[in-house]
Amino acid sequence: MDLQPWPHAESPFHAGEQAAQQRAGKREQMEAAGRRVVRPAMPEHHRLFFAQLPFVLVGAVDGEGMPWATMLSGAPGFMQAPDPGHLHIGGHVLAGDPLADALHPGADIGLLGIELHTRRRNRMNGRLLAADEAGMTVAVTQSFGNCPRYIQLRHWREAGADEMAGSPAWYGDALDTGAADALRAADTIFIATHHRDAASAHSGGADVSHRGGKAGFVRVDDARTLTFPDFNGNNYFNTIGNLVANPRAGLLVPDFERGGLLQLSGRGEIVWSGAEVAGFAGAERLVRLHVERVVRRPGVVPLRWRFEAMSPALAQTGGWDASAGH
Repeated sequence: MDLQPWPHAESPFHAGEQAAQQRAGKREQMEAAGRRVVRPAMPEHHRLFFAQLPFVLVGAVDGEGMPWATMLSGAPGFMQAPDPGHLHIGGHVLAGDPLADALHPGADIGLLGIELHTRRRNRMNGRLLAADEAGMTVAVTQSFGNCPRYIQLRHWREAGADEMAGSPAWYGDALDTGAADALRAADTIFIATHHRDAASAHSGGADVSHRGGKAGFVRVDDARTLTFPDFNGNNYFNTIGNLVANPRAGLLVPDFERGGLLQLSGRGEIVWSGAEVAGFAGAERLVRLHVERVVRRPGVVPLRWRFEAMSPALAQTGGWDASAGH
């Protein structure tokens, strides 16, 4: 049976998201679309989709309120939705991860299920209901799909035992050479944001979203600053709206070939217009992150991905070499 669309009187979008939609001239259109598409529970095809995935992206905040994005993995089936309102994840964040001590019952959590070899993705945001030796159970607040644009085509495999011998983790408050090189080479990143409005019982919370571009779309400005374009998307403005309300963000940069994770957290800034935006073909605005914490964990993901093709949607986008002033 199909679930009913958004059943609540209040909007599926909080004040920050609404402000960003208004600025883009999309407010009325998105309110109507959101009430049709955003659901308070997982439809059957979303439940089946998460169950077939070997990994999931997670967004949450640490004890200091800083957002982080990370990745959990397991054999397909490690996630199961026993009913439309709950998702069980048979695993935990590993020791050394910035979120290792943050995912406790009551915590806001954002999940992104993404299948790189089909370019399919679904979002699910909610609250952690329980955590024990068997894993974590999430109570669903919002469930909705995303378009396949900007996702690079990749096929996954399990890593061999000889591929799992990673180097020690590195922690810092600025980008080192390894972190800067990873950012410059990235064609895929994930961004975690958070906003909790006490007046909105059914919107807000933690969120994690995908961003894709041609390799080099993330510009390293200095050891504590990076900038990347925000292309046209579904116009929900989940990430941008969270940054309007709470200018904190976390980035995750996976090393798809070697299983490493680069995690950053800091203060986010939106560049709405100007020469920088106009100079990057396809950019509707820019996101700038002022880095405060950096974690590099080589070889921690037991999966490897083989690159197949760039997203066709990126053909009309540019790069920083042509950007004004750079």
